[in-house]
Formats: sequence, structure tokens, C-alpha cells
Amino acid sequence: MTRSRRSGAALVASLLVLSLVSLMLLAGRRAPQQPTTHGEWVTIRRGGDSLRAYVAYPERKDKAPAVIVIHEIFGLTPWENTVADQLAAKGYVAILPDLLSSKFGVTPASPDSGRKLVAQLEPERVTADLDATFGYVNGLSAVRKGQVATIGFCWGGGQSFRYATTNPALKAAVVCYGPAPDSAALSRIKAPVLGVYGENDARIDADLPRVEQTMKALGKKFTYATYPGTGHGFLKPGRNGNDGPQPARAWENIYAFLGQTVGK
Repeated sequence: MTRSRRSGAALVASLLVLSLVSLMLLAGRRAPQQPTTHGEWVTIRRGGDSLRAYVAYPERKDKAPAVIVIHEIFGLTPWENTVADQLAAKGYVAILPDLLSSKFGVTPASPDSGRKLVAQLEPERVTADLDATFGYVNGLSAVRKGQVATIGFCWGGGQSFRYATTNPALKAAVVCYGPAPDSAALSRIKAPVLGVYGENDARIDADLPRVEQTMKALGKKFTYATYPGTGHGFLKPGRNGNDGPQPARAWENIYAFLGQTVGK
């Protein structure tokens, strides 16, 4: 064999080895680990009404703090279930009530229909349903009693803020781009509040100076951040800046806040 043929054969052999190594690495590469939770649907009785809720449990040997997840204006969609699972993967018992269920039976499949029904919910009914959810999760044997927070998104963010004005036993509230209650209601808040806002969400952000000043004057704990390049709903996939680094940064701040207020 000539020198040129030997060199060519060696090159081909080297390429084949590299290809085989690459294939072995790809075959051995594991898919990203999925959250390990035990999720189940439950029915919460409230007087003559019943409330449907999804509960996600973490895998841990001790009792966990709990987080009530409050859905967007479209009602309970599959995305909120992933939020509950995500929180459970971080060690929390997460409960997600369908706040349309006690009045309308279940959230409809159409987001537009869900939005129209949410608009018909009376604040008193929402409060009663959240009270029932709080009582249910706080009574679970897997939950560290008294260590319950809320997190809400869009309409649910406003409800998370508002519920903090009605339940003095709540330990923390996370408000994701939701409107704030009026100044008189803010005076009733006992829990620390974390605000998560999109930079390009003027409708909500315009009220932040009032909220910050009022909460400070009242001696309440309110911290917030606006995330650059994001808009309303940016924590939901495919929405207003979700494709950048800011959602991950916001979640890091949310987890840090929950760790400081209800524990880990």
C-alpha cells in the first residue's frame, strides 16, 4: 500500500472512531430530569359547594411548607399544573384550586370562555374558595402547619395580593404581574409580599409607586422587581419575553423569597 493510501485509510479510520464515540455519547446522554411529584385531584367541600383542586406532593421525609397556586384569568389551564409540579420538585406541597369549579363546575377548554366566566366570579366567592383551599392544605399531614403562601399569575396575581388582605394567617404572597388592592385594604396585610412585574407592562406597573409608598408608610413588607425586556404574562411559555433569561431569574427570586418566609 502506498503512503498516500495508508494516510487515507488512517483518516477514514479516525473519522469512524470519532463518529462511534459521538454516537455512544449521544446514546448515553440522559434526558433532563423531570420533576418527581405525586400529583392528584381532590374535591374540597365548602358548605353546599365543592371545589376541584390539584395537589402536587414533593418527595421528602419531613413535613413541607405549602403554596397555593392561583390561576390566570383564563381559568385553570394545563400550564398551572406544571407550576404546581415545579414547586413540588422544589420541596413544597402545591395546591392549585380551579376557582371556576364551585360555581360553574369546571374550567372550560376554551380560554376565551374561561375568561368570560372568571369575570363573573364575586370577590366573596373567591375569598371563600381560597379559605377552603387554605384550610384543606394546612390540615394535610404532609404540610408544616401554619407555613402556607400564595402565588398567583395575571388575574391570579391580583387575587394573591387581595387574599393577603383577608387572611392574617397567610405567611407570604407572591404577586406575578397582578393589580394591587386599594390603599385601605393594604393596611390589613400581615404577610410579606413579593411582586414580579414585566418591564413593558405599563397597565400594571403604573400603580407600583403608590403601592410601594403605601406599603412602606404602613410598615408592611413589600419588595418587587421589574424584569427587563418582558411584558405581561412573561412567566408563561410563549408570552412576552419568556424566551430570554428573565423568567429563570424571576423564579430564582421567588424561590429565595419562599425560603425566607415559609421555609424549604
